[in-house]
Amino acid sequence: MINLAGKTAVVFGLANKRSIAWGIAQKLHEAGATLAICYQNERMKLEAEGLIQELPGASGFQCDISSDAEIDTLFAALKQKYGKLDILVHAVAFAPAADMHAEFINTSREGFRTALDVSVYSLIAVSRAAAALMPDGGSIMTLSYYAAEKVVPNYNVMAVAKAGLESTVRYLAWNLGPKNIRVNAISAGPIKTLAARGVGDLTVMMKTHADRAPLHRNVDQIEVGGAALFLASDLSSAITGEITYVDCGYNIMGF
Repeated sequence: MINLAGKTAVVFGLANKRSIAWGIAQKLHEAGATLAICYQNERMKLEAEGLIQELPGASGFQCDISSDAEIDTLFAALKQKYGKLDILVHAVAFAPAADMHAEFINTSREGFRTALDVSVYSLIAVSRAAAALMPDGGSIMTLSYYAAEKVVPNYNVMAVAKAGLESTVRYLAWNLGPKNIRVNAISAGPIKTLAARGVGDLTVMMKTHADRAPLHRNVDQIEVGGAALFLASDLSSAITGEITYVDCGYNIMGF
């Protein structure tokens, strides 16, 4: 059994009980980690706080990670409350609905900028802030999807963002390795999260995935949480810069 007692984890991206961030938070909590769980804004606060109360000892923080000022404020509060961090989970992605639903060739300049800023640059920003609070090393992880590698109809500009995210993981792993900070990504299969509802034909995508994956089913948040727990622990001490698939094997199939 993995034991994270004495470790502090900050988890970004909690929106509701369907969030992958929620599945990860539950698994880290079960292992004994102290949790700082972040939600984006006041609108998401009520539901997020209700979930956080289900994890004794966890604390909630509001932070829009597209804002450098809010990131600075958050990490100052985390330093004051916890002193140091051991684990960071980045489960944040966003692209404007108009750009997700339009043909890819009609992606707007602003939509492209927003998708890359919120979904990719934010990982750099929070990793930089977290690294200063990881004097003993640590584990940083983010969430990707197979569309970073292959065309997934309707994933559009978010696929480009995920490709950028996976490259960012590798560069951060190289940058932070001397500090004994590992950076990895989990490429999860499709899950009915709040963000995923912005992808056209999500139901078709999930059915196709279940039909073709070797395990003939879809993955759930808790299974992604299990992979995150492994990456957060010392069992993955020599793993960094990697993309770990948690997709019931879908990515190995040719057709």
